[in-house]
Amino acid sequence: MYKRMSSRDRSSTFDVEETTALVQNGTEVENTNPSWKLSFPHVLVATLSSFLFGYHLGVVNEPLESISLDLGFNGNTLAEGLVVSMCLGGAFIGSTLSGWIADGVGRRRAFQLCALPMIIGASISATTRNLIGMLLGRFVVGTGMGLGPTVAALYVTEVSPPFVRGTYGAFIQIATCLGLMGSLLIGIPVKEIAGWWRICFWVSIVPAAILCLAMVFCAESPHWLYKKGRTAEAEAEFEKLLGGSHVKFSLAELSKLDRGDDGDIVKFEELLYGRHFRVVFIGSTLFALQQLSGINAIFYFSSSVFKSAGLSSGLANVFVGIANLSGSVVAMVLMDKLGRKALLQWSFFSMAVSMAIQVAASSSYIPGSAALYLSVGGMLMFVLTFALGAGPVPSLLLPEIFPSRIRAKAMAVCMSVHWVINFFVGLLFLRLLEQLGPQLLYSIFGTFCLMAVAFVKRNVVETKGKSLQEIEIALLPQE
Repeated sequence: MYKRMSSRDRSSTFDVEETTALVQNGTEVENTNPSWKLSFPHVLVATLSSFLFGYHLGVVNEPLESISLDLGFNGNTLAEGLVVSMCLGGAFIGSTLSGWIADGVGRRRAFQLCALPMIIGASISATTRNLIGMLLGRFVVGTGMGLGPTVAALYVTEVSPPFVRGTYGAFIQIATCLGLMGSLLIGIPVKEIAGWWRICFWVSIVPAAILCLAMVFCAESPHWLYKKGRTAEAEAEFEKLLGGSHVKFSLAELSKLDRGDDGDIVKFEELLYGRHFRVVFIGSTLFALQQLSGINAIFYFSSSVFKSAGLSSGLANVFVGIANLSGSVVAMVLMDKLGRKALLQWSFFSMAVSMAIQVAASSSYIPGSAALYLSVGGMLMFVLTFALGAGPVPSLLLPEIFPSRIRAKAMAVCMSVHWVINFFVGLLFLRLLEQLGPQLLYSIFGTFCLMAVAFVKRNVVETKGKSLQEIEIALLPQE
């Protein structure tokens, strides 16, 4: 059993002699990075949740026609739309509760709670004989999809050494891309093999079960343990993640924060005003601008653009997937070299340029064949540049800039904003395309991208290579 300690008690754990030793040896500790190999397996297991997120986003794309035929709603576009988007409703609920769950039961158990509805929901979808069962299964899976991104972002940020935190953060986006591509590959035989769509759902249970079981052997977040007063356990987990020589320094860093914040309960209104408002506003706006850039609209519309160029929807998905994955891999390499802020700015600016190319392609002044090439090229460039920064950076940056006390709940609020805007963009895109036309709609998306560049330049701080404690002290000086 552990004894609960207040923040002041935790601070006093480090006596004068120990603190003096840390100061004397601090330079050596800081200049010697811990081995990335210690934390890597834990991060790898955590990104299984992101793989599942991507897989379930794309799992019904290819088999949707077969599902509608087998379950008796073929030709009902409303029902087909609900099958695709029902998970968004579950995801909103999951993301809204994610911060309270992650803070209540810990990061590891939150991962297991994320995997559980994915297993149950996929089983319901795989065995159902009617539309209601399919919608129920998609909704249950959605709750896990909503919980997963928040917990993954929190966990990866809190267990990663500062010098590779950006690289590890990019793994989340790469895993999502691999999940999307995996769902497309699994769905290829669906037109040749009757009932194959059921296999597509059953397959997803395997990585979900692995996530649930492997988390038993992974480290708990030392930041969460420390916040709960479980200092001895936090020390043990730091040793597992960073190595013995970095434990005392890491605990000393944690002891600088949260003095006087002994209450663990964070009220919702605390996130909306007061000294926490600025960081929550920055986080929510970043996720809003990410979605208002039009990325999901581009994904929804890509198949028809490629069909106009004489390419199949399957090939379109492959090209978009390769562009997405390539950008994510490059972001992984650059994240801890160029920094988060530079990647965000250049990413949003390049997306605005891509939208300008799309606007030019829609112009009547461009010949037909040239317009098609411009449209396809602009679309692939947009996906590639999104994956370079606007895709992976927000989910890494926000847990870095949020203070430890509010980190989980603030992430939940920001992810809820993400899901709401995602839903409305998907709902209104085709209607706006009909009403406004591609030129005006793409111009609006490009304008949001330029607004994002200005917002990032004005409000986002660089966090590359800094410890979470250094970032927190810089953004929220202790009163």
